[in-house]
Amino acid sequence: MIEYRIERRSGVSTYQQIVQQTKQALRLGMLQPGDKLPTAREVVEQTAINPNTVLKAYRELEREGLVEPRPGLGTFVRRSLARPEAAADGPLRAGLVGWVDEAREAGLDREDIDALMASVLEQRFETGVAPAVPNKEGGGTA
Repeated sequence: MIEYRIERRSGVSTYQQIVQQTKQALRLGMLQPGDKLPTAREVVEQTAINPNTVLKAYRELEREGLVEPRPGLGTFVRRSLARPEAAADGPLRAGLVGWVDEAREAGLDREDIDALMASVLEQRFETGVAPAVPNKEGGGTA
């Protein structure tokens, strides 16, 4: 079961943090269709937030078709966002782990790595830079 971590100084609303963390767990395969989310009471006990905040987050996830409430039973995952390419044991994650380790060895802290990653992501996605397409013959890029 997912455990939510609320960062009070993040500048991101509490309900949005719950939505984001749930989606991340869905993307990474940590939550699967049929899994039960913690009850609002459980989240409140764990995080000391208002139960209406939890319910607001769950309603948004429901509107997006990701979860469904079952009266008397709880809220359950309806569909996954996991992609095989992003699997916890996949080569992309292993490469990213190696890169983060290298960045830490070079003296970068978490905030430095976050800033660098955000900058690269913005550059690659916001400017419309297309990813390299594998070349069918040699396995390189075209």
